[in-house]
This record gives sequence, structure tokens and C-alpha cells, in this order.
Amino acid sequence: MSAYHKPESRSVQELRDVANKLRIQSVIATSASKSGHPTSCSSMAEVMSVLFFHVMKYKVSAPKDPSSDRFILSKGHAAPILYAAWAEAGLFPASDLKNLRKIDSDLEGHPTPRLNFIDVGTGSLGQGLSVACGMAYVGKNYDRASYRVYCVVGDGESAEGSIWEALNFASHYKLDNLCVIFDINRLGQSEPTNLQHNMDIYRRRLEAFGLNAIVVDGHDVEELCKAFHEASTIKGKPTAILAKTYKGRNFPGIEDQENWHGTPLGAKTEEIITHLKSLIVNDGPVKNLTVKQPVEDAPAVKISNVKLASPPQYNLGDKIATRVAYGTALAKLAASNDRVIALDGDTKNSTYSDKLRKAYPQRYIECFIAEQNLVGVAVGAACRDRTVPFVSTFATFFTRAFDQIRMAAISQSNVNFVGSHCGVSIGEDGPSQMGLEDIALFRTIPGSTVFYPSDAVSCERAVELAANTKGICFIRTSRPATAVLYKNDEVFQVGNSAKILVHSKTDKALVIGGGVTVHEALLAAVELEKIGVNIRVMDPFTIKPIDAAAIIKHAKECGGKIVTVEDHYPEGGLGEAVMSAVSKEPGIVVHQLAVREVPRSGPSAALLEKYGISAKCIGESVLSVLKGH
Repeated sequence: MSAYHKPESRSVQELRDVANKLRIQSVIATSASKSGHPTSCSSMAEVMSVLFFHVMKYKVSAPKDPSSDRFILSKGHAAPILYAAWAEAGLFPASDLKNLRKIDSDLEGHPTPRLNFIDVGTGSLGQGLSVACGMAYVGKNYDRASYRVYCVVGDGESAEGSIWEALNFASHYKLDNLCVIFDINRLGQSEPTNLQHNMDIYRRRLEAFGLNAIVVDGHDVEELCKAFHEASTIKGKPTAILAKTYKGRNFPGIEDQENWHGTPLGAKTEEIITHLKSLIVNDGPVKNLTVKQPVEDAPAVKISNVKLASPPQYNLGDKIATRVAYGTALAKLAASNDRVIALDGDTKNSTYSDKLRKAYPQRYIECFIAEQNLVGVAVGAACRDRTVPFVSTFATFFTRAFDQIRMAAISQSNVNFVGSHCGVSIGEDGPSQMGLEDIALFRTIPGSTVFYPSDAVSCERAVELAANTKGICFIRTSRPATAVLYKNDEVFQVGNSAKILVHSKTDKALVIGGGVTVHEALLAAVELEKIGVNIRVMDPFTIKPIDAAAIIKHAKECGGKIVTVEDHYPEGGLGEAVMSAVSKEPGIVVHQLAVREVPRSGPSAALLEKYGISAKCIGESVLSVLKGH
């Protein structure tokens, strides 16, 4: 470790003073809002003081400067002290803190990127460290820049498995530019945490996960300064600073007492503010502390207008699985932009993300079987527009990371998710592997875009469009090989690219499918034509936004009769999207075919038949609808 130079005594005192000033501002803010977590803020006051006014390098005038250090408050309920730190640094007047939690204020109860100094939304506990890992991975391996990443984790949230997924990831990839601070204040929301102040167990666990673990008195400014210095010198492993703290520190009658979580101080407010002021030696502006400026070595990055390096190259009728086409498109995007990256959860040879890995191994991040961390790392990698991440696994496994995905939307993140092995069409693997809820999951995400390509050409274009679409994108890919339907120069767009594959002037019903069921609908059209019944077949391409205008137009031309068919449960899928699109249109009736029970293992074709979404079932449904049943 390089020589440690102890801060001058006057600087140490000013850091102590700043800590108590941050406490005061947290108390004032939560008292003004009559809600919040002042005791949770108080336990980490010295950590925040030392980080923001002694350790971190950042631009107050440009909080998201690409070269600045990153800070993630995983214990997002302590937002008031984070806001207070930025106010103390001079970003905005401290008086604004009194607007905490007001409906017209961006100083929300938990941090969101509506604020220009917040990278991601936090507060759903256990997620911030994964995001920090993504930031640190990009900083170390792609930006190769000097900035460091700091993440404060609460001891209560350390019970979350996602925290340990992230620690495992950080250690495996030797993220020595990452420093995680555990605020071990002993008390959870409703009772003491499981380890309370057993610092030795914390230390041994962190060391077992491969981190450099440092136990400190979290209220001792000098110990913190030394620990952060050590963290900056350690190579080959991340550092965890285990700060022993007390909830409600310096709050007389409240410190280390239960039943004060998430509670403003009420009648005790003035008494506690008076006490905190008495602890401050220098009440005026700080004189010996300055915000350190970053080393400006983060490279300029361009991630807009990302294009396939070459257009799709298929022959009509060739059978190609859309999951294979996804891998092909991903490698093409990576060839045209060196910030396109792939992340996977040990399914790369099934999702075909390994096509990018084989072409550009340094731009593939293996996150192993830890889907919550997989999503969090991708969110961190996307922060400050440093990469264009594509996250892939089996569609069904995204359900276990739903909270991370919804928080990604709250974080205004641009992450692309690709789920393969959807529906009963995967065959013999059985229901545990079948994505039958994934469209519903991603449709509920605010601002999301849901692609469901039905052939290789449309899949490549979906990948290209997703790379350039803001917000959360989901591409649903299929396991079976299906025929190429479109010419290589077919144009696709988000929301208004529904394609009509079969039509006539005498069509009796509009059949709308997605993925494999589009091909079943085409087979049904052939069989129905033999008995003199013509149907129109539509491939919607995007399920959200869905091409409502096209659906309404073609439904009216087909006598107002729609049959939807999907390899998905009925709730929240294609059928309900279509119903929503036509809900205000009189004279249109929708009949929904979907998987209506937990399926079994079996051959793909047999399962499509058993669960009512095969070509035969579509034909029978159309005839039933025409009879008015």
C-alpha cells in the first residue's frame, strides 16, 4: 500500500462538522415532509462526509460527467442525506431540501434520475451493488478510465441474495475500481438485523467472497479516510468497507433505539437540531475541504444510430430459428459499433449470444446463473450512455428479475432484453423452461417496447431497432426453426409495422399470431382455403406498441372478426393487447387462443395441438367464430 498521509487536524474536524451538518439537513428535510428516514441517514453521515469532501473526484457543475467517480446509494431510503451532500457541495441551495417528497419536487422519497446527480433509481433494496458492478466493469474494461465506483449498502439489505450475486461477480472480475461500503447500523425496519454488530462474521463472509474487507468505526473520520485510501491502492480485488455505525447517531434518546425506522423526529426535532449544532466547531462555510476534480480520461462514446454491419441475407422459405438470427444480428451490430455488448446467464449457446462472444470476446460479459445480478449489471453498464447492452437468457428466467427490470424503467435505463425458449413450442424441456408470462411481464413496464419477430429477417431488424430505441426493450425469440417470410429489404418500424401475409377480398376473419403461431396461422389459411373459407393473417411485429390502426382497418374488412393465437398464457399477452387496441371499436369481436393451463413435456407439434394453438385449432376456431359460437 502506498504511503498514507493523515489529513490535517483542521480538515478532520471540518469533515466531522460536515457530517453533523448533513444530519441537520436530513432532519430538517424529513421534518418538513413529515416523512422519511432521518435515523438511517444519520448512521452514514461520516461516510458521506468523507466520500464527498475527501475521497471522491467529481464535477459539481456536471454531476454525470463521464470521467467523474460514480456513487450509488443502494439503501435508497437514506436519500435525504445524499441530497444534503450535493447541496453542501454547492449543486443547489440547501433550502431546496425542504421540498423533500413534495409532489412538484424531484427530491423524491427514494432517488430517481429525474435528478441530474442520480444515475439510477434505488430503494428496492438489494439492487444497487449490481448496478455499481456494471459501472465498474465498464470503467475497468471498456473506458479504461481513472474513475472509481462507490456503493453504500445497508446491513438490512445484505440479506438479499442479489447482494451476494453482485459480490461474487465483483470478485470474479477483479473489480479493484469498486468500493462497497456496508452501513452496519444494527437495526432493520422492524427489528435488529440478523447479524447485528457481529463485525467478524461480516468480515469473514466478505473475505470468503474474495474481497478486501476492512472493518472500521463508521463514525470515526480518520479511520474512514485511511480505509478509503487503502481501497484505492488494492489491486486485483474489490474492497468492502464494513462500517460499524449506529442508527440515529447523535440523536439523544433515539440513537441505537428500535421503532425509529422511517419516522420523522416530530416533537424531538428542535432538541436534536440544537444538540447537533452544539457538536459543530466551525459553523461557517468549509475552508479546508474542496471537491476533488476528476482525471478527464473517459473516452468519448457514440451509441446513436447503431446499424447492422450488413443487411439480412436469407432466402425465402429457409428455416432459421429467430434465436439464431438474434445472435447473427448481435454480432453485426457489434461489428459496426464497439460499444454494443452482450450479457448472458450461462445460456449463451442456447440464446446464441455466443455469436458476439466468438467475434468480440472482450465485449461479452458472462454473468452466470444469477439473473437478478445479470439485469443489474446491464443497467450499470448502460449508465451515462457508455454502452448498448443486450441481455439474454431463457424468457422465463426474466420473471425472477422482474423487480430489477421495473427498477431499470424507473432508472430511465436503455437496456435490451432478449428471451429465447418461449412457449410450449420449445417441446420436451417442459413447463419450468417455457416462457409463458414474458410478454405480460414486459408489457407492464412503463415505456417498454416489446418485439415478437416471426422470422429471421424481422428478428435482425428488431435487434437493430432495439439498439436505437429508448427505454426497456424486449425481443421474444423462438427455439424452433421457422421459415423465412420476408425479403431481406423489408422495412420494419416500431408500432406501425404490422404485416399482412395472406389476404383476399373475401376474407372472413383476421387471424393475428406471433412468432411460431404466425406460421401455424399460415398453415391454417391453406387448409381453410380448401373448403372455401379465406382468412387474413397478420404478423404484428411489435406487441407494444401494437399497430392498432392496422388491426382495426383489417378487422373491419374481415367482418369484424378477429382470432388471436399465441404461445403464451392468455393474461397480458398478444390477445389482450389486441383487445385493448379494438376496445372502443363497435362491431369487432376478438376470440383468443392461448395456453390456458400449466403445460406438459412433449414434442413441439403435439404441445401446440394439445394446448389449442396449432393450425388445426386455429381452423376450428375460425369456423366456430363464423358460425357465431
